[in-house]
Amino acid sequence: MPSQQILPITYHPPSVFSSSSSPTDKLLLKDAEDDPTTRLLLFSHFEEEDEEKGTPIIKPLLPRASSYIATTNGANKHQQRRRRTASDSSLSSLSDDSRNNSLGREVEHAAAETFLVTRLSLKLLRYLGVGYRWITRFLALGCYSFLLMPGFIQVGYYYFFSSQVRRGIVYGDQPRNRLDLYLPKNTDGPKPVIAFVTGGAWIIGYKAWGSLLGQQLSERDIIVACIDYRNFPQGTISDMVKDASQGISFVCNHIVDYGGDPNRIYLMGQSAGAHIGACALIDQAIKEAGEGESTSWSVSQIKAYFGLSGGYNLLNLVDHFHRRGLYRSIFLGIMEGEQSLQRFSPELMIQDLNIRHAASLLPPIILFHGTADYSIPSDASKNFAETLQRLGVKAKSILYEGKTHTDLFLQDPMRGGKDDMFEDLVAIIHEGDSEALAKDAVAPPRKRLVPEFMLKLAHRVSPF
Repeated sequence: MPSQQILPITYHPPSVFSSSSSPTDKLLLKDAEDDPTTRLLLFSHFEEEDEEKGTPIIKPLLPRASSYIATTNGANKHQQRRRRTASDSSLSSLSDDSRNNSLGREVEHAAAETFLVTRLSLKLLRYLGVGYRWITRFLALGCYSFLLMPGFIQVGYYYFFSSQVRRGIVYGDQPRNRLDLYLPKNTDGPKPVIAFVTGGAWIIGYKAWGSLLGQQLSERDIIVACIDYRNFPQGTISDMVKDASQGISFVCNHIVDYGGDPNRIYLMGQSAGAHIGACALIDQAIKEAGEGESTSWSVSQIKAYFGLSGGYNLLNLVDHFHRRGLYRSIFLGIMEGEQSLQRFSPELMIQDLNIRHAASLLPPIILFHGTADYSIPSDASKNFAETLQRLGVKAKSILYEGKTHTDLFLQDPMRGGKDDMFEDLVAIIHEGDSEALAKDAVAPPRKRLVPEFMLKLAHRVSPF
């Protein structure tokens, strides 16, 4: 019997696989380059001497089919069993590596998203200053987040690992020009669509903020597209409106590829996102009312606009924001100076005598707001709706007694069951669709994500 000894582990791909190697050999070679474990198994060798020539022979530690030489019929059967065992082992190893690589990519993406959220939060603190007011607000924010953490964990898991979420779809060539799609499980026929612009004080807006709304609306057979956009100081308000408009254009022109109904597209924004969305909508109407200006989407493609806890007259809000901690100097920097406040106030823009005819192009506008909202008073929605009504626009405000800035968007959805704002929104979208309304009537209550006592404490300590 030839003597055997284990040689030092070496890596010599060219000596193992020739240029005429089979596709399986090349696949194994690629895995060996990427994975040290595969390299150990493929390129660790036994050395034995050729009995006739007395020269060393290198044999792989994991034998391949081509490594065996059949000498007798009995040996052939033995070798075939060994080949099947080796082949099954190799394929199993490749399958495990593929699953591990896929999980690794998901974890890497989750880490990158977490880093971005942390960086945005620190950026907000840097721009707002570190005075007593913001130290107390930061502590309140920490308590608020801790109390809602059970819900955040569940929503985060859905966002990163659900097959119904399409993250990071590119809609433009600028930084942050990405959107997330939340798709219903039911795919029988085209679905209504909401293009959603998230809030974040124009500084920490992020597409993932809409994941809870996206998840719950997709359960009612509604597609949600959460649009990301450049924040201050990466961009100012004109950049934000431009990004949102591009995202809306993408939804209008491409949502059919994802099962959306191009004739049932709605635009929605929350907080600062409601302001940005309204600016984008009115700016588009002004362009269409003019002559010779090309556009990539039309106001007529938007079936209705929903504003949630938004501010639409910046001249009335600048002092209020200053008292709340969004200091005048910072806010004016975001809005490109005091002279631009009227230009980026939807309530004032639409009253300009030179462009008032653009109001006739606007879709129905529905504004939701809580009466206990201290971040943006509910009068902001009420006054904007009344202004639009005077101009002939079909508009209304729906106020929810005792609800704060975050109750309608976070606490109530995490409470589970049914809440008024969500049901009002779904009813408007499904209006005229008897089949969808029948499904809504028997829809199971939404799952509770956070215990009631924690939601009540969060309501009390909320810095918003």
